[in-house]
Amino acid sequence: MSQSGVSINPDCVSKFNELKLGKGVIKYVIYKLSDSNTEIVVEEASAEQDWEVFREKLINARSKDMRGQETVGPRYAVYDFEYELASGEGKRNKITFIAWSPDTAGIKAKMVYASSKDALRRSLNGIAAELQANDGDDIEYNEVLKHISKGAR
Repeated sequence: MSQSGVSINPDCVSKFNELKLGKGVIKYVIYKLSDSNTEIVVEEASAEQDWEVFREKLINARSKDMRGQETVGPRYAVYDFEYELASGEGKRNKITFIAWSPDTAGIKAKMVYASSKDALRRSLNGIAAELQANDGDDIEYNEVLKHISKGAR
């Protein structure tokens, strides 16, 4: 359980393990808080290979605020990021945890997501990189590549 009292649905870990062990069957998993803000659940698990499709799903994520109105919403995501080594020695994969909390999201939503992140992150064994993203530029492919490939030659 997280500091915020939010629990993690067991499906969150099982979908992550499918991504980790599935050899490309699942490319990413997007997680969200349930509408009651009591549990982290899987919003989507996809085999879609196109980074831009994934990025747009984060940017366009919606959540309900305390009044029940739909607003821009934070998300957690895990992405199996594949990239070429600069040295030309082949490809590498890094399972990357992304905490998406857009600046335009509501304060309460951002606070709950921030205080629940570590519990989810700790339950997902095998993450190689972590990224905090607050606007669309933070999740541009080349920005993420720079962050993920640090030290890889």
